[in-house]
Amino acid sequence: MSKWYERGVFYHLYPLGLVGAPKENRESSVTDRFGELCQWIPHIRSLGCNAIYIGPLFESSTHGYDTRDYRMVDRRLGGFENFREFVSRCHETGIKVVVDGVFNHTGREFFAFQDILEHRENSPYRDWYRGINFAAGSPLGDSFGYEGWQGHFQLPCLNLLNPEVKQYLFDTVRFWIHTFGIDGIRLDCANVLDFGFMKELREHTRDMKEDFWLMGEVIHGEYGRWVNQEMLHSVTNYELHKSIYSGHNDHNYFEIAHNVKRLESIGSQLYTFVDNHDENRIASKLHDLRHLPLTYLLLYTLPGIPSIYYGSELGLEGKRTNTDDSMLRPAISITEIREFSSPLKDLISKLGHIHEENPEFHGGRYQELLLTNRQYAFARFHDGHTIIIGANNDESGAFVSIPCPCEGNTAVNLLNGEVFPVTDRRIGLTLPANQGVILKIMEG
Repeated sequence: MSKWYERGVFYHLYPLGLVGAPKENRESSVTDRFGELCQWIPHIRSLGCNAIYIGPLFESSTHGYDTRDYRMVDRRLGGFENFREFVSRCHETGIKVVVDGVFNHTGREFFAFQDILEHRENSPYRDWYRGINFAAGSPLGDSFGYEGWQGHFQLPCLNLLNPEVKQYLFDTVRFWIHTFGIDGIRLDCANVLDFGFMKELREHTRDMKEDFWLMGEVIHGEYGRWVNQEMLHSVTNYELHKSIYSGHNDHNYFEIAHNVKRLESIGSQLYTFVDNHDENRIASKLHDLRHLPLTYLLLYTLPGIPSIYYGSELGLEGKRTNTDDSMLRPAISITEIREFSSPLKDLISKLGHIHEENPEFHGGRYQELLLTNRQYAFARFHDGHTIIIGANNDESGAFVSIPCPCEGNTAVNLLNGEVFPVTDRRIGLTLPANQGVILKIMEG
């Protein structure tokens, strides 16, 4: 039996933006906005999604990644009971819940940093941060120096070699599992986290909850360094993200196919996406919006664990600037989502259910069948069953003869029920302009 995350179809929520919470956390009391988030659960499930990645959630000062308290729900979103109710409703609906773990750095209001500000060398937390230097100041006027994440001194970097820091973070994960029943953690900045820390985290969480999922944010590098039996179950597949949009913009399916082949040994475990809270919306990246359905077709059928970023099912556009991410993280009402009707939203829902219902996509073997700049076909296999995917990014229809790598007499397009004969182990069909097919091979 496959793990829940191998069958996962994710919906990604950036909650502070979605609910329009104040940009700065200067609230004196808790405001429950999880009631609003709970209203999203039926919509998320209707898309075929069976998992939610929601975050950041820890109490923070501004955008969520400057943690103030690791064991509080951000008061701009709600309190303990509010989040516990959200997780409970998700679980009742068959949806797993994964939250952000921002363990590389804290905010300046975190208790350990505040203690060093007050007591300097005499602070018991003086070794909790990297690069502490009491002989120099910081660019923010502090009486000591320290390492800030990517030079951002609002985000002092934790010392993950310190046993006290590690134990504090392990206990924090245990707290979120035991208090709320979360099913996994996405490790922010996993590309710069200490490998020893991540190995110990895997050991600890293995005992905390069965099938607890560890996914890391990794942009560049050999993903196999992180994804293995000792460390993380998955990382963000930025390589496929890039190749999907540029492969369509350049009419170059070779780029996508090369990327898939390069990552073949770990591809089915990777967390795949076409946009997120840090990346411009896919509708703003594509040169031709007629390619939008194709990007989602490939997202759901290529090896990987697919994820939809909230609002992108509406075809939303959004670009970040050098100083502002807010366009990527807008407030959206559930009413707007419910009332919006479009072929894209319907397609994403159909793809979600196809992925969920067909184990060929849950880690099933991948095989390339046909490849040109503008046409691409591949197969996914599971337990003697085969599905063939074909895509055409050309402005005109294209006739293709796709090899069928298994026995079968007919091929049924799961997108619309159309049936094609399999003759001499080949399927001949015309792929319409900027469209694709998902063909289930059938006997008889």
